[in-house]
Amino acid sequence: MTDQQRADVIIIGSGSAGGVLAARLSENPRRRVVLIEAGRDRSSSLFVTMPAGTFAMMGRPGFDWAYQTEPDPTIHGRTLDGRGGGGCWAGPVRSTA
Repeated sequence: MTDQQRADVIIIGSGSAGGVLAARLSENPRRRVVLIEAGRDRSSSLFVTMPAGTFAMMGRPGFDWAYQTEPDPTIHGRTLDGRGGGGCWAGPVRSTA
């Protein structure tokens, strides 16, 4: 393994916290930081750049992983689904009856 293939820190997930953590850790030029995020870059999509786009991305395979929970008796049998990229910034989780 060459020196360019080594990392001091590997961060999984480039959501709000992952991005800030990677930026702060990489301020030290001697530290090698790798930031890994699933999928491809979709930051140029209008759906991603505008806040109202959160709802337009729901149910679209290119943006939403379509994970769904089991029916939850504590919320009257509803299920929760979705998985936006990038962690907590992704907006509300969709609830369906």
